[in-house]
This record gives sequence, C-alpha cells and structure tokens, in this order.
Amino acid sequence: MLLLMMGNLVILPWGITFFEDQNTMPWIIFNFLSDTLFLMDLVFNFRTGIPGEDSHIILDPKEIRMHYLRTWFLVDFVSSIPVDYIFLIVDLESRHESSDVYRTARALRIVRFTKILSLLRLLRLSRLIRYIHQWEEIFHMTYDLASAVVRIVNLIGMMLLLCHWDGCLTFMVPMLQDFPPDCWISKNNMVNATWHIQYSYALFMAMSHMLCIGYGAHPPEGLTDVWLTMISMVVGATCYAMFLGHAANLVQSLDASHRQYQEKYKQVEQYMSFHKLPADVRQRIHDYYEHRFQGKMFDEDSILGELSDPLKEEIVSYNCRGLVANMPLFANTDPHFVTVILTKLRFEVFQPGDYVIREGTLGRKMYFIQHGTVTIIPRGSKELMLSDGAYFGEICLLTQGRRTASVRADTYCRLYSLSVDDFNEVLEEHPLMRRAFESVAVERLDRV
Repeated sequence: MLLLMMGNLVILPWGITFFEDQNTMPWIIFNFLSDTLFLMDLVFNFRTGIPGEDSHIILDPKEIRMHYLRTWFLVDFVSSIPVDYIFLIVDLESRHESSDVYRTARALRIVRFTKILSLLRLLRLSRLIRYIHQWEEIFHMTYDLASAVVRIVNLIGMMLLLCHWDGCLTFMVPMLQDFPPDCWISKNNMVNATWHIQYSYALFMAMSHMLCIGYGAHPPEGLTDVWLTMISMVVGATCYAMFLGHAANLVQSLDASHRQYQEKYKQVEQYMSFHKLPADVRQRIHDYYEHRFQGKMFDEDSILGELSDPLKEEIVSYNCRGLVANMPLFANTDPHFVTVILTKLRFEVFQPGDYVIREGTLGRKMYFIQHGTVTIIPRGSKELMLSDGAYFGEICLLTQGRRTASVRADTYCRLYSLSVDDFNEVLEEHPLMRRAFESVAVERLDRV
C-alpha cells in the first residue's frame, strides 16, 4: 500500500497533465489496480483493530466502524472514488449511443473535466502520512539515529512531492485554458513539445518560484501566471521554514546528551578562567571530564529514580556486568545480594597520582575497581597492587576506625563506591557476607 500510494501521488498528476489520451492500456491497468486496492483498503479499515487506552487493541467491529466514520472515512472515500471507471463507461456507451447526455459527457471529457475530478485522488496523501507513522511505531523509532534519518527523508520527500505537484499545476492551468498567448508555455513555444521538455521546464519554473530565486525565462504577464507564481512562492517559503525548523530540531535531538556535556563544560571553562587556575590544573580538569563523562552527560539518578525497581535493578546489573564478571566476591554469592549492592554503588573516576584514600582519615566508603590499577601503601610495610575486580576500604567500615593505609591510583581508575550506611544496611540482610568481608579484612590487617 505504501508503494502504491507513493506511485499514485507521483504518477497521477504527471499523467493527467502531460498526456492527452488516457484510454491507453497501461493507464487503464494502473487506474484499475489502484482504484481496486484502495477500495479494498477502505473496506478493510472497517475490520482493522484500533489502539485504545493502555496499549489495548479494540477489536469490536461496531467501535471500529464508529471510530473510522468519525475520523478518516470521508477523506478516504472521496480519494477512492473510481472517477476513471465512470468516465470510461460513459465514453464506451457514447460510442453506441448518440443521446445528448452522452454527448455532454464526451464534451466534459474534451474540456478535461475528468482531470480536475481525478485530482481528488491526491487526498490519498493523508493515508501515506498515516501509514508512515504506523511504520515508525512498529520499528520503535523514537529519538535514535534511525528516527532522525526517517524524519529527514520524509521531509525531503514531501518537499520534492510538492515541487512535482506545483510543476504539474503550473502546466495544467494554462492547458485547461487552451494555452493563452501570454502564458509561459506559449511564450517558450512548448505547446507542441514532447512531455519530457514540458515537464522539465514546468518543474524548473515551479522550483524557481518556490525558492524565490527567479521567474524562469520570462516573468509572469497573464493574471493566471501571476497567481500561480504567488501560490508557488507561499508554498515554497512555508516548506523552507518547515525544513529549517525540522532540521534544527533534528540536530538538537540527535545527541542531546553530547550537547548537554558541551554546555556543562563551557561553564567549567568559564569557571577556570574566572579563577585564573594554572594551566596544569586546567589540563587535569579537562582530562577528568573526558574520562568521567566521555563526551556525554546524563542525569542518571533522575532517570533511574523514575523507573520501577525491577527495571532499575536490571539496568544497573547490565551496566555493572563487567564489574560482576571480574570480581570473585560476586561469583558464588546470593544473586539478590549482588543486585542490592549494585543498586547502591556510585560511579567515580580517579586520575593517575590521585590518592583515593589517605591513611589516618575516617572511612566513609569502600571501593570496587571496575577498571584500573591502585597501590595500597601501608606505613612501614610492603606496597600491594590491586587491579580489575578487587575491592578495598572495607576495613574501616567494619571496625568503624580510621584508615590503616593510603591508596593511590596508578592509572585512570573507574571505581564504584559504597557508603558506610549502605554497606551496613546490605550486610544486615546478609550476615554471611559480613563474615566474608571480615575474613578478607583480617588477612589484610595481618599483612600490614
């Protein structure tokens, strides 16, 4: 149906305008196929379910019928009237009859009255727009790149279709007036030219008017040409404004998180400039933002806070899947414990040389290493290196004392921190895990 509708919207104005004889076999077959399928689609719409509230599909024929009659039935019905069938039957009958009625019908056809009535089928554009929206919903095209590409293609296609229609209209109106001497067709000696030349010049005239860059080879002189030019200019200016507005919205919606990051970092740069921070500090701040946010910024707490608990747990588990896979502590433990502790973790980034923990300070959190290497520096003992999948800082949380060693980041470290309150809350529900943490803490204290 999509292909058929697009074919109708392009071929109908072209055939009606540039071809005198429409009783040829290809034209009759095309019209017969199109009208038949559109009438079938009209009937099928009375039996097609419609979306209701809460993603519920309404399948009651009476409700479907009343909804369709109130919405798009009239437009679909008018666009599906088989005008060519009617006039083809009249034309065939007039060859066997000589009554005034049939002669009048032939006279109407001679003055191309059928061409005007056939333009009613261009109302099928409404179906095309509705079907495209349905396809976007089927493939869940919301704000990703695919959606942006589809919307841009739709917009460009609609503009090209309007140019095509305007070109056909620019030629059709003088044709219905039998090509007056002051029309652009007569002045360019194209009354008897081939349809290729006529269509090319008509499209050129229409696009020149729509883009407001000229009037073609000759400015409009006749009143009809003047009005056609004004209509083309208004349509073109409207399309231009719509294209700019849609393009600006698409550019902004393509990567909203990156745009938010850029706006945030501009504030950071202005802050550093205002306080006249040294160049090396500015570079470290720049590197921190690059590694911490990687060019994108989200309000993750707000996003996760709006979700249900099962969804939130699923997302956090997926985001921390690398940490869980590399950490032996989580390998053979209760999955519920892993899920609960992951939902309470906070992501942090440290640069090479940063002290994550300083000896003698109060312990407020422990850390899990997702990626990177840290060195534990106890006083008077051998240094110990930890890497991906390890954790540290739990001793103070268990003893409620001060830090027994310093911890320095050797590389860029991506860590997850767990506060003391969350730590105690989780271990109250899982006393066996407290024993596991305590056994590791005792071993580390023995080394120190």
